Amino acid sequence: MTVIANRRSAMTLFSGPTDIWSHRTRVVLAEKGINIDIIDVTNGSSGPEDLLDINPYNTVPTLVDRDLILYDSRVIIEYLDERFPHPPLMPVDPVTRAHFRLVLFRIERDWYPVAEKIIESDDRRVLNRARKELKESILSSAEVFAAKNFFLGDDFSLVDSTIAPILWRLSSFGIELSGRARPIHRYMKKVFERPSFQEGLTELEQEMHQ
Repeated sequence: MTVIANRRSAMTLFSGPTDIWSHRTRVVLAEKGINIDIIDVTNGSSGPEDLLDINPYNTVPTLVDRDLILYDSRVIIEYLDERFPHPPLMPVDPVTRAHFRLVLFRIERDWYPVAEKIIESDDRRVLNRARKELKESILSSAEVFAAKNFFLGDDFSLVDSTIAPILWRLSSFGIELSGRARPIHRYMKKVFERPSFQEGLTELEQEMHQ
């Protein structure tokens, strides 16, 4: 854990070491090669005083860039992409960009809450339903995984940084993709081997994918 003391000139990220939303933010940071202080906030803790002082919701991820404080994961990753434009992680064309944003919305709405249910629930029936729902939703996108070099395009994007944390956790979720999942497995191998993805992993996240 990196500790800061009244150093608002440096960019700082309050991040959960196993939090999916924080994970995608760390992937974007690594993809951009951004030098940043990362403060680990343990799940279930009240958070450090610095976080309580700046974020009324006391949530992660929270980004501090000098006087700017952001505490929504989507806002953070889009800000980082605009603040550090190389390499670009969103298309320039407004129509295509809107399409990417719609896909981001659907992943955040359809996959992330189900993944969080798997992480948080102790009820076996709830877990089994959530596992089945997430598995079927991912498999239904197999043709999209197969169509391009990455999801939706030939270049790594914010969409990929959002999908990858879910796919990384599948084995720890007790989900095994089979059948028509071959293009998804190819995609996973390609993304997981990216230096930026590996750099964005915490030690606890490394242990999730055996």
